[in-house]
Amino acid sequence: MDFERLNVWKRSARLSADLYRQFADSRDFGFKDQITRSGLSVPSNIAEGMTKPSANDRIKFLYIAKGSCAELRTQIYIGMEIGYIEREKGYLWVTETKEIAAMLTGLIRKQSDFSAG
Repeated sequence: MDFERLNVWKRSARLSADLYRQFADSRDFGFKDQITRSGLSVPSNIAEGMTKPSANDRIKFLYIAKGSCAELRTQIYIGMEIGYIEREKGYLWVTETKEIAAMLTGLIRKQSDFSAG
């Protein structure tokens, strides 16, 4: 399956782009680097995983993407707490990360069924 057709990849890529736009002018390079890297890791690992030939390899990368999603959610909460992210936008991003994580869980299950198949 082409990863570009997956809604979970599309949504995570859009979220990553939103993060880059949000922090383009940030002078806190440590926070900016960390939050944009974790956001970028989600669609990147989906893409890499979905190009792997075996279901076990695909699953491994999807779990990495899911972990990056949790890392990103943590950074969003911290960003809201320290005033870098407006709460309204932050909670929208938190919701998006939760939905992306749930979609990744479904995709992992599908790959697991495929490998057991």
